[in-house]
Amino acid sequence: MSYVYAPAPVDFNSSAVSCDCLAHVYGNAADHPERERCYPSAMSDAEWAAVRPLLPTPAWLEGRGGQPEGYCHRQMLDAIRYLVAGGISWRSMPVDFPDWDRVYAFFRRWRQLGLITEFHDRLRGRVRECEGREVEPTAAIIDAQSVKGAASVPAASRGYDGGKQINGRKRHIITDCLGLLLVVAVTAANVGDREAAAGLLARLRNLHRDVCLVWADGGYTGQLVDRCRQKLAFNLEVVKRTDDMEGFVVLPRRWVVERTLSWLMHSRRLARDYETLPATSEAMILFSMITRMSRRLVRPRGAGLH
Repeated sequence: MSYVYAPAPVDFNSSAVSCDCLAHVYGNAADHPERERCYPSAMSDAEWAAVRPLLPTPAWLEGRGGQPEGYCHRQMLDAIRYLVAGGISWRSMPVDFPDWDRVYAFFRRWRQLGLITEFHDRLRGRVRECEGREVEPTAAIIDAQSVKGAASVPAASRGYDGGKQINGRKRHIITDCLGLLLVVAVTAANVGDREAAAGLLARLRNLHRDVCLVWADGGYTGQLVDRCRQKLAFNLEVVKRTDDMEGFVVLPRRWVVERTLSWLMHSRRLARDYETLPATSEAMILFSMITRMSRRLVRPRGAGLH
């Protein structure tokens, strides 16, 4: 798929247009009234300018079928960001956004076609470049987080984590050294860290061939270490607490992924798992990080990801 969202500005279908998304440029959205961006989660003009070239190109523009959207892409993204940040239900979408079912259809289409992941990965590469790093990381950190599941989470994809005493789901993530997501998977909470890590680390190897070292906590010991070295061709290094440590201690490297897990909890939609499908939970996590990264791109150099 093309990495160029749109060429240089062209003639619009309507004379009354203030947005340069493809739905306005080539589609039918130019006839829709302009919405005032009054929510903290909305993209600023600087953010939009930074992320617009990274958006996936619609299939209809590349001759792969479909019809031009009737809603502004920027408004759709703002609506999803509002939902993730505020923790609302789809049907509670404010009336100044497009209809909730249109926003949900946009989100579901992007999730099913892998466009959320594509957009997220492009943003991550751009943030890494702005931080003076290579686009592809060479080291990573793995960890997991159990969260309570709402009543909407079916029994087939939920479980009980006896260690954390949580009934719900577990988020397994791998980040780079900046705390940016590389791979994410959502399972039932009773799935062990090592059990989920086997598939997660295999995905990491397939997606990021340059990774040669992964840090983990004591929950990832055992045969997994040997498997990573023999079959996946990278080292899994376990960072453990020593016997003389008391109370809270910041452990080398592990604090990076733990900080990322805390970032996710800033999005109210992620404070509890509400999603029927684990794939939707993963998409919500990616959108939370998309918001954080897009804001990082327009902040002064050295301001950090906080």
